[in-house]
Amino acid sequence: LQVSPQAVSKWERGESAPDISILVPLSKLLSISTDKLLGYYDMGEDAFAATVFTSDIVGSTHKMQSMEPGHIVTWTNGLLFQLTEVALQHDGIPVQYSGDGLLCFFSGDEHQTRAIRASTSTRKVISENIHIGLHSGLIRPCAIGHPDYAKPSIIGPTVNLAFRTLQWAGKNTDSGMGATDAVVEGIEDTDMIGTKQSVHLKGIDEKVDVYEIRC
Repeated sequence: LQVSPQAVSKWERGESAPDISILVPLSKLLSISTDKLLGYYDMGEDAFAATVFTSDIVGSTHKMQSMEPGHIVTWTNGLLFQLTEVALQHDGIPVQYSGDGLLCFFSGDEHQTRAIRASTSTRKVISENIHIGLHSGLIRPCAIGHPDYAKPSIIGPTVNLAFRTLQWAGKNTDSGMGATDAVVEGIEDTDMIGTKQSVHLKGIDEKVDVYEIRC
């Protein structure tokens, strides 16, 4: 699978997880199902706990209007490279890109803490104004779309709430970064966490406790 021994060692110690794109070939190589590979037989459900990370660059559409197509490709790829590298440094699993945004997740030990640290590191590394939303809960890897064109993705209410938290953070925080109570409850370093706010998020029936992530 062209994976380094160091990466496999981290999988075995539970410090990180395989990239979502190699789950199927890995399951074939080990002659087990993807369900068993992801631990579904232990949890008794088709999902596992993780912290979902979503991001969005502010004003990118307006910026691209004055750029040549080739320059847009160069700028976007450079930006997504930096975003992905920061996530990988904190053992995040990149899932997909949406325009100039990244969707990834953190699983395993201290996944909430690693997601928070990845967020603050991203804010320092990316020169553009970036918004980030985090939520922890159960997610399920899957392929989305027509079988001939389907791409790896993750689904579930956890993913939806992470995107809604992203939207809230962009409008209501100075840092542009927000996390739900499900993320914050696993964090020991409270210096990175702002005051709790109970808010209504679009499409969510009940109020959600959210916090600003401080740089």
